[in-house]
Parts: sequence; C-alpha cells; structure tokens
Amino acid sequence: MFSLLLVDSSLIKTLGLRLPGASRLDYHSPAMDLELSPLWVLALALLIDLVCGELPRRLHPVIAMGHVIDWARRVAPRTGRSAPFLWGALLVIGGTAVCAGIGGGMERVLHALPVPLAWLASALLLKTTFSLRELVHAGKSVQDRLESGNLPEARRMLGWHLVSRDTSRLDESQVAAAAIESLAENASDSFVAPLLYFAVGGLAGAFAYRFLNTCDAMLGYRDAEREWLGKPAARLDDLANIVPARATAVLLILAGICLRQNPLRALRTWFRDRSRTASPNAGHPMSAAAGVLGIELEKVGHYRLGEGLPHPQAADIGRMSRLLRVTAALTIGAIFFVLVATGSFDASPASSRSATAR
Repeated sequence: MFSLLLVDSSLIKTLGLRLPGASRLDYHSPAMDLELSPLWVLALALLIDLVCGELPRRLHPVIAMGHVIDWARRVAPRTGRSAPFLWGALLVIGGTAVCAGIGGGMERVLHALPVPLAWLASALLLKTTFSLRELVHAGKSVQDRLESGNLPEARRMLGWHLVSRDTSRLDESQVAAAAIESLAENASDSFVAPLLYFAVGGLAGAFAYRFLNTCDAMLGYRDAEREWLGKPAARLDDLANIVPARATAVLLILAGICLRQNPLRALRTWFRDRSRTASPNAGHPMSAAAGVLGIELEKVGHYRLGEGLPHPQAADIGRMSRLLRVTAALTIGAIFFVLVATGSFDASPASSRSATAR
C-alpha cells in the first residue's frame, strides 16, 4: 500500500489544512473536482478489497450482471448461427454500453458530494470491478487441501473457485498447475485490466470492462448452446485484453525480479510459449508466471508452458500468490505513472491552484 503514503496538496486541502504561507484562496472547497484524485480512489478501493473482501452477493453489481447475462442466455435463439450470433452481439454491445453509462452517471452524481464521501463511494464502486483478496484466498483453499493430502477436496475447491474444466481426474501436480494458471490469467482479467480501464476511462471504463469480461466468462464456450451466442463476447473480450494481458506479463516478470527470481528464464519462457494457448491473451500472463516460478504448466491435450521445467507442487501455489501480491503493488505504481503522464493526476500545488482558478 505504498501509494497510500503519497501526500499531495490536494489531500491537505481536502482535509481543511493549510500550508505555511498559503492564502485561503489557494484551497479547494469540499466540492473539489473528483478527477484530481483517481489515485486516491484506487488506493482506497484496494484497501477495501484487502480488508473487507467482497460485497454481499445481493448487493454486488457483478452478480446482477451475471443474472442479466444468464437471462439473456435462457431466452436466446437456439437455431442456426446468425440469430444466436446477433442476439449475443446485441447483449454484449448493449450491456457494455449500459454499464459504461451507469458508471459514468454515478461519477457525475458523486461530483456533488463532499470529497471524502465521494472518494469512499467511488472506491466502493470501483472495488466491485476487481478482486485480489478473494483470488488469493481461492488459491490458498486449493493449496491447503493439497498439503493436507486431501486430493478430492482440492479438486473440488479448484473446480468451485478457479476453473471450469473437469477436475475429477487431475493428479496433485495437475491440480497445482491449474490453480497457478488460473491465478496468473486472473491477474490480468480480475485485477490489472479493470484498473487500467479505470485509469483511462474512470468508473465507466471499469464497469464496461467488467460486463464484457463477465459475458465472455459465461458465454465464451464452444458447446452447442453457446458456440455462436458467445462468439461476439469472446472476440470483443480478446480485443479488450490485448494490452492488459501483455502488461500483466511484464508486471509479473518485474514482480519476479523483486522476489529475486530469474528474469532471463522468465523472458525466455514468455517469448517462447505466449502463443501456445488457444486464447490470444491468456498465454501471456500464464507463460510469464511459469518462467518466473520456474515450473511447467500443462493443460493436458491443450498446451505446455515452461516445457522441461519441474512440475508444480502445492507450495508453488503459495509462491504464485506472493507473486500476485507484488504484481498488484507494481500495478498501482504503473497506473500512478500513467495518470501523471496523461495529466489526470498532478501532485503539484501549482496544478491544484490552477484547477481552483478554473
């Protein structure tokens, strides 16, 4: 939470404090523009996630998104290709636009609130679009069962929390590999991507991404029912994750350097194996994680990432969780850099004064 230690003049003004030698006209009123503080909203959202976890299901916007998508799936056309495809396109494009509109509308409403309350409300809304604590907890639940020798329960936890594949025949190493693969992929889908879209598009961007990604998670399968219905969501999700997936791979390798792992091995594995998965994006964070951790990740009959490296064990899930935490910290730092570079966040007193003058 290093970002919480950054103190700038806008925070001092929000708290009603004064800098030596400054006049009262230099300070914002409680209605200070929310755009000056996206990093504080982000930092507070991360703190809420780490301390409190997820909202109750009945209050969670992503659960509501899931209900809408499930209803649309149940009433979708089931014959031919064109009708399901068009229905799926209408769902994903219309739903994404609606969620973006809701996010943007909420931001406009929050402008009328006192700044501390606006930050808190914005942080709570942003937190619903990403997850770190629950992701780490899901990995630990699988690791604990493996370490206690309860393979059937480890398989059940894996299937319940992390993967959609059949887990009933996986051995201990394959269960560990599947858990690590899911943690690596979700480092992008469930953390880096929504925060990057928040950095460039505010709550509108974060909500839009979350609906699109949820659509793909629920409909992006090649079974008879969802092959054409889910294709628009799958293709749009591929486009939306081009940058986040590759950024996550870089962040994982940088996190590995912080944890004194071999960066050359990580880079070599990433460059060699990133295209071995069916998804154009999933292979990037997964192969980077395999290289950082020095393990082979295999989904039998589909891909082998880090081929020739040792097979993973239960303890490697814990190593992946530590890597995920460091990656999260680096993500916050990277977003801070993006916000400063684009002028969305400026910690200088001069910037705050000019904003007040306007």
